[in-house]
Amino acid sequence: MTPFLWLCMMGGLAIFSSTMSKNPALPLFIHSLGVDEGTLGFIAAASTVVGIVASLPAGVLSDLWGRRRVILLSMAVFASAPFLYLLVHAPWHLVLVRVYHGLATAMLGPVALAVVADTFQEGRGERMGWYSSATMVGRFLAPTVGGLLIPSTPLRTGFGEDFRWVYLGCGAAGLLALLAAWQLPRLSQAAQPEAPGARWVTMQRELHLILTNRSLLLTSGVEAAQYFAFGAVETFLPLYLKGLGWEPRVIGPLFTAQVLVTALTKPLMGRLSDRWGRRWPIVAGLLVGAGAMAAMPWMHTWWPMAMLTALFGLGVATVTASTSALVSDLSRAAAYGASLGVLSSVMDVGHSTGPMAAGLLVAAWGYSPAFALIAVLLAVCAVLFAILVEFGSGDFSRFSS
Repeated sequence: MTPFLWLCMMGGLAIFSSTMSKNPALPLFIHSLGVDEGTLGFIAAASTVVGIVASLPAGVLSDLWGRRRVILLSMAVFASAPFLYLLVHAPWHLVLVRVYHGLATAMLGPVALAVVADTFQEGRGERMGWYSSATMVGRFLAPTVGGLLIPSTPLRTGFGEDFRWVYLGCGAAGLLALLAAWQLPRLSQAAQPEAPGARWVTMQRELHLILTNRSLLLTSGVEAAQYFAFGAVETFLPLYLKGLGWEPRVIGPLFTAQVLVTALTKPLMGRLSDRWGRRWPIVAGLLVGAGAMAAMPWMHTWWPMAMLTALFGLGVATVTASTSALVSDLSRAAAYGASLGVLSSVMDVGHSTGPMAAGLLVAAWGYSPAFALIAVLLAVCAVLFAILVEFGSGDFSRFSS
């Protein structure tokens, strides 16, 4: 197979493992430990908080030391973290495991996309879409497999459902991802002729340019808003549906439908953004996601809910197929890893605060007002994004620092 196919296989297996560890298992596991809804979101967000701190350093290290080394390190975490869930017997145990597990996705996300940016100049959005779709294959299979591995009948564990089989499955997938990563050759990236000390000085200059680039930060903020909503949905929709009396084996396929739609449409959305510009797909995706999320708490049967989760997945695909490509377009080749690390860090701010804020809103007002307020946030971001981008240009050149 080609290196790009190995990269896609590795990403799919890794994301399958990490997604099955949390969807739908994680909120149910946390709840079984006696944690209430107001606190649940903070524990669920522990792994994502790590990404805020770790994604940018991971991207910088990949620029300085090479992509393959950082990818192999992330795969080692993917392969080992799932087995630690078997040792959890208290909420604080779970927090520590989630923090460790979060290092894996924090490292993989920006570095894998940097590999694609290094390799493909033409059609970059489409290629990023294909890689992301490969990871989505793992993401959409994980909720269904994970739901089937959670027994409906409580066992004598004191925690309700027995979650051991879910995390054994996650561990097996993580080990396969590590094996796939070993097949990757030395990954190409921008040539860096400087000595290590000079290279670090160059990287410091690139980081300054990145962190003062308003266009890049604005794009990252939009993706953060999208993942703020995504984090709220993946954490609290399972609990809402369980409150309606739905079993995990019925809840899991809803998220499979959501991610399946995202996986199937993301390469197409990436191609459209390559041809027509990045701006309007982002605006449209935010509005689609806002409408779907606002309607979710009003649905009480499976098929309408499946349609809404699929529509939400379409919105996610439309936004994220353009944001990563746009950040690469705005960056210098020598700093793709750092630029995409900034995107990933800011995205993780949204992804981690989504469950926290949603937990507080659900505890205070209930599911319908909480989902509606987050949908309003997406709609406001869409309007601001449309206003701040120069009409007819399709780029951010007038806002670049």
